[in-house]
Amino acid sequence: MAIDKPTQYGAINISLDAIAAVAGNAAVQCYGVIGVTNKKTFSGNVDLNKTDFSKDVVVRKNKSNTFEIDLYIVVAYGVRITEVVSEVQKKVKYDLEMKFHLKFKAINVYVQGIKNI
Repeated sequence: MAIDKPTQYGAINISLDAIAAVAGNAAVQCYGVIGVTNKKTFSGNVDLNKTDFSKDVVVRKNKSNTFEIDLYIVVAYGVRITEVVSEVQKKVKYDLEMKFHLKFKAINVYVQGIKNI
């Protein structure tokens, strides 16, 4: 599925994979985040060099033309989980709204595990 966005230069087609890629990249840049993982296939191993987040980040479009993002992250041992989750939500929402000029209703962040680095 793709999103059609009209602009003064014509229509832009934004894929959900592009939104997932931007959200995943923004999440792994946050302090305390070891990596992004999938809800279903988490086995304790996190690929730190992952660049394809299309299977790990869930993007949903609501009836009101807003979007929701589900991110499943692994955090570092010893960090304050609430602070990390809050920063991930802020950074992901900011990056997505600046790059795509779309409204994101919710950025849901789920901590799948804690890893000692």
